[in-house]
Amino acid sequence: MADAAITVEGARKKYGGKAGKNALDGLDLTVARGTVHGVLGPNGAGKTTLVRILSTLLWPDAGRVEVAGHDVLRQAYEVRLRIGLLGQHAALDEELGGHQNLEMFGRLYHLGARHARVRADELLERFGLADTGRKPVRQYSGGMRRRLDLAASLITDPEVLFLDEPTTGLDPRGRAEVWSAVRSLVGGGTTVLLTTQYLEEADQLAHRISVVDAGRVIADGTADELKALTGGDRIDVVLRDAGQLGAAVALLPVPKDDVRVDPDRRLLSAPVTDRMAALSGVVHALEEAGIEAVDVALRRPTLDEVFLHLTGGDHRVKEAA
Repeated sequence: MADAAITVEGARKKYGGKAGKNALDGLDLTVARGTVHGVLGPNGAGKTTLVRILSTLLWPDAGRVEVAGHDVLRQAYEVRLRIGLLGQHAALDEELGGHQNLEMFGRLYHLGARHARVRADELLERFGLADTGRKPVRQYSGGMRRRLDLAASLITDPEVLFLDEPTTGLDPRGRAEVWSAVRSLVGGGTTVLLTTQYLEEADQLAHRISVVDAGRVIADGTADELKALTGGDRIDVVLRDAGQLGAAVALLPVPKDDVRVDPDRRLLSAPVTDRMAALSGVVHALEEAGIEAVDVALRRPTLDEVFLHLTGGDHRVKEAA
């Protein structure tokens, strides 16, 4: 892809020598410029290894890896000039204020003293932290710390930003603050590679998503394309009496093996093709059988269901059309 910010072809990385584990096993990935690309996968899937290779902290054993048009092996210095990295843990000095932290990062990146001060002012304003710039970071909330950490990763205005589990440990308010900041970045032209285990996070932010398992991409597409891999729309039925779940399953217009049953929630869930026909048909069938439903709803599959469907079953490479 001519406008790709990240290109990975056949990347391999093994830990522990010949008898070790393949962290990356021929992984392919393309990320378009000016987008958020989500990388989802269970623990040990290879997400963090991928980020470390892309940010030149590790060398791949094989394959081609380019970031911002530069090879991570032959042009590592050029890559580093063009990237920012936000890891899973904040890299801030708790006793310094936000402004002092950003100035410190600026000087570490060889900015002049005046340039570092100006850049710190710009970033504090950009991330809604201008009023807290002198307050010690230990007094910041979790969301404020993460926004400051994100600001620090942008001190050199990188073309490509790597976010590795950026909202781990944050409450919903803190996560929403970080999401807003990420959207603002992409609106300004930054390319973001986001690794996360929060499916909602990828659904909210990513233009495109790659699902990684055992060091390979096993699915790639938009959130809607990935959701379609699980069979399209679903109908959920919650019954008044859990003892009637078996009888209700027989009334649904799909094979019994396709129906998911959750006795604790008195819930049946089944895939459907014709949304409205399925809805009216199920409601009518339940009424005719004298089975009381407290809720009947149509919905799209969640990314959680996509994730479990893809990583819990067939690992052959799949790509959304």
